[in-house]
Amino acid sequence: MQELSLSSKLKYIFSIPVIISALGYFVDIYDLLLFGIVRIPSLKALGLNPDADGTFILNCQMVGLLIGGIFWGIFGDKKGRLSVLFGSILVYSLANIACGFLPYFPKEHLVYQYAGLRFIAGIGLAGELGAGITLVSESLPKSLRAIGTSVVAGFGLMGAVVAQLTVELAGGWNISYIIGGIMGVMLLLLRISVSESGIYKNIVHKNVSKGNFLSFFTNKERLIRYLKCIAVGLPTWYCIGILAVLANQFAPELGIKDINPGKAIMWAYIGISVGDLMSGFISHALKSRKMAIFYMLLFTIVGVAIMLFGNTNTETKYYMFCVWLGLGTGYWAMFVTLAAEQFGTNIRNTATTTVPNMVRGLVPVMILAFDLLKNNFTVIISAAIVGIVVFGLAFYSSLTISETHDKDLEFTE
Repeated sequence: MQELSLSSKLKYIFSIPVIISALGYFVDIYDLLLFGIVRIPSLKALGLNPDADGTFILNCQMVGLLIGGIFWGIFGDKKGRLSVLFGSILVYSLANIACGFLPYFPKEHLVYQYAGLRFIAGIGLAGELGAGITLVSESLPKSLRAIGTSVVAGFGLMGAVVAQLTVELAGGWNISYIIGGIMGVMLLLLRISVSESGIYKNIVHKNVSKGNFLSFFTNKERLIRYLKCIAVGLPTWYCIGILAVLANQFAPELGIKDINPGKAIMWAYIGISVGDLMSGFISHALKSRKMAIFYMLLFTIVGVAIMLFGNTNTETKYYMFCVWLGLGTGYWAMFVTLAAEQFGTNIRNTATTTVPNMVRGLVPVMILAFDLLKNNFTVIISAAIVGIVVFGLAFYSSLTISETHDKDLEFTE
């Protein structure tokens, strides 16, 4: 195959599907992490408990992501990638606008109202990344897939940084929710110019089962592939869901007066944005998805060990380690691309949408294990035990999963 010229490569990398998917993921991440950032101020303002009620609401959002991942995954394979990009953003944008009006809701059962809205937002948020990565993977030449999806994630993940800055500058946590919802509605107008994936169009009228979620469980080899994809991504949300979102719980044991979870999330996502941009080029240089992820996992686990057991005795040092962990877990785009490349066109969107949301949906399990371990161990030891399990599964899966670099995606299961 003839080598593409530099101008042709740039044309593909900055094409409409890549740009629109990057903007969509930017808004998605803004809204996804906003609750983690405003958890303490919003729950205090509403007269709720930041820890107990906060964990319940976060778990509801993550369960919404899990359910939404399955729904949008199937929908995207049956009705097309664009249908998900339009439908999901409308759902989570409206839910976030509603969250902005929570101070005016009836005070009775407010925690359930907040949890219900985050659950709905979670359902909507579940579709964005998978559909975007699937569309980009199917639209770009195979030699540029890793770089294209890295651009999507690298730019999109900056939404977490903007979310934190918006909370600080908007003058109220509820205003930040409304701003996120309005950004989503505005993005809907831009998506009119996006075309459906050509690879998907080729199977629209074929007599082949599309979006069959149960097919992941009816074939042993396919199930193992699917479970390995999920395991590879677990450390990303271990670092965010426990070490960043619950950062304030580590402060007393580390001898730090206070740690702001919102800032911990922001600094982690600054690192993740850079890491995601780097991961595509690392994979391209190594000609391997799995080895790029493996080396980034090694970098991450070293950071976790030093963060928990080193001399992390100031708030600034904690945030510095959040950047370190972000850089390491910046293989998020590569992990989702790996999932897209593992499966045929007829279930590709189902895989690419459900896999990252299975990872997100397992956050409540990680937090539950973390909370149960705290009954017998310190916060740091509890986090370390959960980390050992999570990283162990990820290392094994990244080394044993099949390589997909330069794989032709025009096939069905």
